[in-house]
Amino acid sequence: MEVRTRMAPSPTGEYHVGHIRTLMYNYAFARQNKGKFILRIEDTDRERYVPGAVERIQDVIKMMGFEWDEGPGAGGPHAPYTQSERLDLYKKYALELVEKGHAYYCFCTEERLSKLREEQKASGSEFTKYDRLCLNLKKEEIEEKLKTGVPHVIRMKVPDNEDISFDDLILGKITINTSSVDDQVLLKTDGFPTYHMAVVVDDHLMKITHIMRGNDWVPSTPKHVLLYRFFGWEPPAFVHLPNLKEVEGTRKLSKRYGSVSVIEFLTEGYLPVALNNFLMFLGWNPGTEKEIYSMEEFIKDFSVDHIQKTDLVAFDRQKLLWINGMYIRNMPAEELWKELQIWAKRFDVFLHGKDAGEKVVYSILDLVKDRMKLLSEYNSLVHYFFEDPAIEKEELFSYVSDVSRGKEILEGFKSLFLEVKEWDVSKLDAIAHEFIASKEYKPKEAFMTLRIVLTGETATPQIFDILGILGKESVLKRLDSALKI
Repeated sequence: MEVRTRMAPSPTGEYHVGHIRTLMYNYAFARQNKGKFILRIEDTDRERYVPGAVERIQDVIKMMGFEWDEGPGAGGPHAPYTQSERLDLYKKYALELVEKGHAYYCFCTEERLSKLREEQKASGSEFTKYDRLCLNLKKEEIEEKLKTGVPHVIRMKVPDNEDISFDDLILGKITINTSSVDDQVLLKTDGFPTYHMAVVVDDHLMKITHIMRGNDWVPSTPKHVLLYRFFGWEPPAFVHLPNLKEVEGTRKLSKRYGSVSVIEFLTEGYLPVALNNFLMFLGWNPGTEKEIYSMEEFIKDFSVDHIQKTDLVAFDRQKLLWINGMYIRNMPAEELWKELQIWAKRFDVFLHGKDAGEKVVYSILDLVKDRMKLLSEYNSLVHYFFEDPAIEKEELFSYVSDVSRGKEILEGFKSLFLEVKEWDVSKLDAIAHEFIASKEYKPKEAFMTLRIVLTGETATPQIFDILGILGKESVLKRLDSALKI
């Protein structure tokens, strides 16, 4: 049997990091078993449909390094892979269930249904459920309403007080009594299927063998199991994954604490490879101390047996930032510059050094990358290499006892650097230390004042490395500008 997994995003907004984690697990499982990974667009919720979201979701998936074997753009034997293009199929199967007695027409108005829910809540009912008023309609009444075009839906007829059991590859055997299961709408008034109807039909027709999704879908799974039974189809294997939560939270990941969509993290300057590495461990543990995984290694080591049984796993934003910084630090300057250029082009960001020589940029990156945790920090860390810093008088002389002493130090450095013939970092280091020793300046007051003049910053890489990259002409020019303040 060929392993076939799928991811089926809904274009109701931006793609969530939890979704990309789930996609990654489906992708890895299919690749590990030399199977197929399918992308399907579930766009049947027309009220929440966001124009352009389908394209953005696909773009984000590709940005994160994933491709699908079948789906939009790739085609496949079970096309179309967009649910709004499969409406006739869902109608056909919904009518089949009506004919078999497993579903029925419901003509109740939304006003009546809302009132029914309110009354059930007010009475303290544990569940709000449809009262099956339309289940008792006579055949003649149904035919007359259909003939005259009375708006209607098709509902699944859920068996009364029956235990529905299914095996989950992570959670084991799960049993839910149908007393808590509503007569689910399968086909809506507008002819679109509900999620529950479409997902079962599509997963069967597309020969999906394993369904990996968040564990918030566990309560809905009995509906799906019943539909498989009603159609006489073999259900796929179920794998319900833990959802994501904030470190200190008890609920699912919330925008109140920061970014939640993949595109937000990418815009902020997280590397796709680092974000993937972080997300791998949100629910899965290899059982070793290893924390850094390439996608190839993850595919090789991934195992459903090592997925946690917990409901929620903590999305540690500080850990993600640390991982991203580690990837940046360990990248050769050439590779990091390519990543920066891709990021800047993708999100329309001006990048310092884009017109400078690559050799200069590589030297600068080697200096500053240890301080970078996000790609978006690059400009603020390197601006003084490409533009003269703006300095206030109070800031310039903040490390000396008075203005005259600061001016004396700067004039001394200017005279010193004017005489340098060979602009070499180690030589500059040596003569500068000799200079401050001869003048009995404190290293902090001398070098911090020089640092501010050259960079406008108080925290930078080693000052002599900066001198080496800036060059003699630029250093003297900045000293002259400071002395005019």
